[in-house]
Amino acid sequence: MATDKVKLLGYVFSPFSRRVEWALKLKGIDYEYVEEDIFNKSPLLLQLNPVRKKVPVLVHGNEVVSESFTILEYIDETWKQNPLLPQDPYARAISRFWANFTEEKVLDAGFTALICSTGEQQEKALKSTIEALEHIEGDLMGKKILGGESIGYLDIAMGWISYWLPIWEEVGSRQVLDPSKFPATISWINKILSHPVIKDNLPPRDKAVAYFHGRRNFYTSGKT
Repeated sequence: MATDKVKLLGYVFSPFSRRVEWALKLKGIDYEYVEEDIFNKSPLLLQLNPVRKKVPVLVHGNEVVSESFTILEYIDETWKQNPLLPQDPYARAISRFWANFTEEKVLDAGFTALICSTGEQQEKALKSTIEALEHIEGDLMGKKILGGESIGYLDIAMGWISYWLPIWEEVGSRQVLDPSKFPATISWINKILSHPVIKDNLPPRDKAVAYFHGRRNFYTSGKT
C-alpha cells in the first residue's frame, strides 16, 4: 500500500496545502501535485472532497484523505521513515493539543485581524491573536516537542506562522510578532525558515503579498 501512487490537490497560497507538502518531502515520498483554482473548483476536487470542497486532498492509491492535520497523521502512519509525531503517547497528545490551539486561536484570529477586518473587530481579533501567541511563547517554546534537532509534526503544523503571519502583518499594516515580546518564537521562526524543505517550498513572497492584499480588499470593501 505504501508503494501506491500519491497525488496532492493543493493551492499555492494555502498554508494547509504547504504543510502537507512539507511532510511528504520530509518523508521522501514521491507525489504528483495538482494545483487547484479555489475560486473555480474543479470537478476532480468536488468529486474527491464533496463535503468540504477544500484543499488539501491527498489521494493514495484508492484512498482519499482530506483536512491537513488528518493527512499529516495518515502520512506518518503509512510511511514509517522519519517519524513526525513523537513515539510517546503523552507527547503525541500534547503535540495535537498545541496544533489545534494554534489553528483555532492564532490562525483564525490572525487572519481575521490582519486580512478580514477593520476597526473594533480588528482590534478585538488582534488582542486575541497576541494573547494566544503569549501562551505559545511562555508555555511551548523551548520544549523538546517543538523545534528539536529535526522538524516534527508540531513544527509542520505551526510552520505557517513563520511565513504567512509576517505577510499578513504587512498586508494588514499591524504588528503581531513583536521581537521584544516573542524572542523564543522569533528564534524558532528563523530555524524553521532555514530548513531546506521549508525554505524551498514556499510561495513567492511578492505574489503572496499581492494575493493577500486582494483578499483583504475583498473582505474589507465597504467597511469602516
